[in-house]
Amino acid sequence: MHLFQIIFTPIAAAELSKLSKELQLQILGEFRGLPHEVISTELERFGKLERAGHVLHRLRVGDHRIYFERHDLGVLVQRVLSKNTLKDFLYRQGLPTGEDEALQDNPKFWELMQSARAAR
Repeated sequence: MHLFQIIFTPIAAAELSKLSKELQLQILGEFRGLPHEVISTELERFGKLERAGHVLHRLRVGDHRIYFERHDLGVLVQRVLSKNTLKDFLYRQGLPTGEDEALQDNPKFWELMQSARAAR
């Protein structure tokens, strides 16, 4: 059996650690069926953002959004953001709130995601 890992970037781990223990467990619990999905599907139940060949998936858990991508070992969690953080980001960028399409076309959103990668 292939070992499956959920890897958090340092930024995502720090964002997760700021949440209550109950919310942390709820978020991790949402990844329960993920190994099978990552191996066998296109992750249809998650939001999908694409830009220049880079694909991120979005998982909503309450007022939080978890952005992750496939990785050779499983999944790599880039960011754990509250809905308010995203609303603030979208407001500052002049975009309508709640639109994956608007996020995926915004270079500043991808810079926010890449900042998590650079911190590794």
